[in-house]
Amino acid sequence: MTSYASNYQNVSPSLHPSEPNYVWQVSGTHGPLNDADPYPANIVNAPNLGQLMAAKGETWRSYQEDTDLLNTSGQNFNSAGGTLTNNVASKSQYEVPLTSFSGASTEYTNAYNLSHQYNYAAKHNPFVFFTATNGGNNPTSSNPQAQNYTPLQQLSTDLANNTVANFNWISPDQYNDMHSALSTNFTYNGVTYLAGTDQEQIALSDNFLSKIVPLIEASTAFKDNGEIVIWNDETEGDNSANSTAGYTSTEIIISPLAKGDAYTNDTLYTHSSDLVTLERIFGAAAPGGGYLGASGDATALTDLYVAGAIPSSIPEPSTWAMMALGFAGLAVAFRLRRKSRAVSLAAAL
Repeated sequence: MTSYASNYQNVSPSLHPSEPNYVWQVSGTHGPLNDADPYPANIVNAPNLGQLMAAKGETWRSYQEDTDLLNTSGQNFNSAGGTLTNNVASKSQYEVPLTSFSGASTEYTNAYNLSHQYNYAAKHNPFVFFTATNGGNNPTSSNPQAQNYTPLQQLSTDLANNTVANFNWISPDQYNDMHSALSTNFTYNGVTYLAGTDQEQIALSDNFLSKIVPLIEASTAFKDNGEIVIWNDETEGDNSANSTAGYTSTEIIISPLAKGDAYTNDTLYTHSSDLVTLERIFGAAAPGGGYLGASGDATALTDLYVAGAIPSSIPEPSTWAMMALGFAGLAVAFRLRRKSRAVSLAAAL
């Protein structure tokens, strides 16, 4: 059930660091070229995929690891701070996670790497950079957009109950997304990786995928022609001064609708290719028609799927759905007969 791209590259060699790549994935525009939190100066004045889907009456959700957990006083740690615990906030306490945070707490144990360290990065949560999907930079539970932001700890329940939204973006924290290494050693499959090393970063992310991919594959949503796409946002050393390097990024599709048998091609795909494909799947046209931002000229990922799986243009309201896991992008899409569902999980290399 696996296809992959052999020539997947950044939309521009100078599109760095992580944040503008994430913003591009849902809007076709890069926004500020930095990794700063959205409020007050990093808001992107452009339409995005979540906004278009909401206008169509479809739902979207952003699952973020380490957010919407309680402190020892029973408050949402996102804004209240204090001592982080593993207790998930009630849905009425969910907030828009506009502010990054990291640290360690003996009251918290990560479900994947079993450390006491946490590290949420807003730069890996693209929807918080748009007023239409962050509710006007208001982080509180009174914000009507707050219910679109959900702790990753809720994903297993939503998959089991088949209550994932039409489109869901999932970001592991920076220790599980291959971005950062722990300050402690990590043992994986009998091998101990030293703290702070690249090898530990890779082992942490592989460990994360080894747990969450089977979880998604076991769900009804995935089995009903679902899809998992493993993606990364940028490559080190690829920049405007070295524009001919052509470093290849990751784009792996796992799905009953993939051509499979490790099919690949040499077609040039970019982040715009992902966005164009999503716009066609969901029938989400930009205001005035057409595609979001600069995504319209990109080649869709059509050839990696069986014939007829991806519409050739933006259709009328579709029976498709997508679940994307962005591991530095991991994505999952599923086609349902009557009601579309989706989840997108993303993080950065």
